Amino acid sequence: MKWLDSIPLPTLVMASLLLGLAPFVPEPHLFEKIGMLFSGTLHKPIDIFDLVMHGTPALLLMLKLTRVFKGNVANVE
Repeated sequence: MKWLDSIPLPTLVMASLLLGLAPFVPEPHLFEKIGMLFSGTLHKPIDIFDLVMHGTPALLLMLKLTRVFKGNVANVE
């Protein structure tokens, strides 16, 4: 997990906010795609790609914060 530890925390926060909430109007893609996933309508490859693209930074941020709070990371920038 050294590759995740090498990514600065502020970078992950900014990427999560920008990609997770883009486009801001009418509804962020991430929220739309998660709703589609839970309703069972996430079938098109472009929708699956959108979910992965907009959700990856948030997932990485959650992993990094978990490592930080468990004490597995020596240096948080």
